[in-house]
Amino acid sequence: MALKYDVMVVGNYSIDLIFTGLPNFPQLGKDTIGTGFDMLPGEAYTPAVAMHRLGLKVGWAGDFGNDLLSRIALEFVRKEGLDESLFVIHDRPLRRVSASASFPEDRAFMTYYDEDPQPPAIASALPKAETYALYLPGLCQDWVLDLFLTVLQNKGIKLVMDGNLLGEPSINDARVRRAIETCEVFLPNAAEARCLTGENDLRKAALMLGTLCPLVAIKDGARGAWGCQQGQVIHMPAIPVKALDTTGAGDCFSSGFVAAWLNRLPLAQCLQWGNIVGGLSTQKWGGTGELVTVETVQQWLQYYNNIRLGDSA
Repeated sequence: MALKYDVMVVGNYSIDLIFTGLPNFPQLGKDTIGTGFDMLPGEAYTPAVAMHRLGLKVGWAGDFGNDLLSRIALEFVRKEGLDESLFVIHDRPLRRVSASASFPEDRAFMTYYDEDPQPPAIASALPKAETYALYLPGLCQDWVLDLFLTVLQNKGIKLVMDGNLLGEPSINDARVRRAIETCEVFLPNAAEARCLTGENDLRKAALMLGTLCPLVAIKDGARGAWGCQQGQVIHMPAIPVKALDTTGAGDCFSSGFVAAWLNRLPLAQCLQWGNIVGGLSTQKWGGTGELVTVETVQQWLQYYNNIRLGDSA
């Protein structure tokens, strides 16, 4: 019997070492001492956990090794109660680690990855699992996309892509256009949308991307988010939070948006869910340090009701 999921997340873990309370950005030859530290998994772990906490049945096609970092990531996975059926455990190290210098307004990373296995875990996951949607944590325009497309089309699976661009791609490139055109949902951030379209105005950027993909949401941090569907663009303000750490906030926005979309909610509410889940994720270290559930989102939706009623709260 095939495994059945609402959404299948593609990609691997990382272990994020998060340094906070730093007096300044680290400089060569000087010791920079922070006042806070945490260690959490990141990358594909973040959307997998965020969607799972929002009540979706999540399958995560991820690769792990026999090393300490992989074991730490798997411990976190088991504490969350995530499904492990699509994991591939390799008999070699598969270390993936990032050290984050985190400031309220932004952060910087130092990263190391062992070489990823080929083929990736998704190659064995797709034939044995059924899912409504496949979530890719970045714009995919290489052979991996070709690997997916035939199976996705045969199974009627909807493709969702986050931004996370490599280099400076443009929709003037036929490969980039083709990648976005394969999506049912595309979720870049503001910088990525501007890079792709060459358009500084996010309303216009959303319209341009909306000619390629049926549903587009552009994440703009504390300035909220823009959405485009059927040629109509709307803006939704962010919720009023003071960010402690923005690591993983974009992934959490995408998770909230996808959860609302899978529940057939209209674009405005999808943007609200994204803003709530992404905004609340900044209240603790790492993308999943703050527990955000459906009940949490329902409570915060009242904020948007108050806006519509003219309430300034």
